[in-house]
Amino acid sequence: MIAAEQGGPIGAGCTVAQWLRYWLATDQGIRPRTRQGYADHVRLHLVPALGRIVLSELSARDVRRMFTALAGRRNRYGRPLAAASLERIRATLRAALNEAVREGLIDSNPARTLRLPAAPRPRAQIWTDRWVAAWKAAGERPRVAVWTMPQLVAFLDGVREDPLFPLWWLAALRGLRRGELAGLRWVDLSLETSELAVVQQLVHVGGKLVPFPPKSAAGRRTVALDPQTVRLLRRHERDRRAEKARRGEAWHDTAQTRRGGSSVAPDYLTYRFHGLVLRSGLPPVRLHDLRHGAVTIALAAHVDLPVVQDQVGHAGIVLTADTYTSVLPELHHRAARATARLVLSAARETARRVRRGRCGWMTQV
Repeated sequence: MIAAEQGGPIGAGCTVAQWLRYWLATDQGIRPRTRQGYADHVRLHLVPALGRIVLSELSARDVRRMFTALAGRRNRYGRPLAAASLERIRATLRAALNEAVREGLIDSNPARTLRLPAAPRPRAQIWTDRWVAAWKAAGERPRVAVWTMPQLVAFLDGVREDPLFPLWWLAALRGLRRGELAGLRWVDLSLETSELAVVQQLVHVGGKLVPFPPKSAAGRRTVALDPQTVRLLRRHERDRRAEKARRGEAWHDTAQTRRGGSSVAPDYLTYRFHGLVLRSGLPPVRLHDLRHGAVTIALAAHVDLPVVQDQVGHAGIVLTADTYTSVLPELHHRAARATARLVLSAARETARRVRRGRCGWMTQV
């Protein structure tokens, strides 16, 4: 026996439900947000489908039957569960059963051999004129959308008086995640060297906002700042200090706080951003889509992909290339013209060395 639980001892004869609850309660290596996702999967999907089965009798067929049923289920919006959602549920089950293998409760993991449809990484769609027209006519919108440069400029111009404007600016230009924006402290800004250090993010845990380090080593990074951003942050810090002094409030190290000194929650950033977008009349994007847009802008400015990878804090360049590199339309046209110029230049050079009749098409282009 490993331990005892309200539902009975945790041993070879325990049920899948007993083991899953024990695993959630004892594994201290799980990050809070990850643990919350695991708990949701256990409560909503794994226990209802597999909970009554004795852990040692759980088979690959049981697991496959559960995922077949899940694939036919509809979410609250009436759509089937996405392949990415099924993959995350499978990851939860595999992690729990791998721990059961390590504890000697089962010989092998019955979820290990399960094959699910590949979950494609989302690719951002630029809000071109045609997409905007489709959205206005029928409400159609891409799953992940990015504003064009004029659209982004229009949004930033419209919200320049918003108290959270510096955060919208950093999200749009430097691609910080919402938890990183909420957790940003004045001490993390080195305006003398024009740099910003991402060393923590705010996360909701048990109804409280708790600072945690970034998920990966790559997430802990230094982000370069341009002179305009430095001026913006200096002015913002000066204004915030003056406001605090006027109200007689203590100075908080968090770079952005709400009235009264409380930190800005990541969920509040999402909520406020959504309202600002609605009022702007621009085609809709999510707060996280500004991160996609920041990569797009960097590529438009001819920034090398490895530099962009470091900027947004990805551990591997494949994720940056596959997920975040939606490219502005003008870059496609620029690439097409550059390719054509290269071919035509070579063709004209060849035409000088051979008879005109054999390479007439080259000289006529």
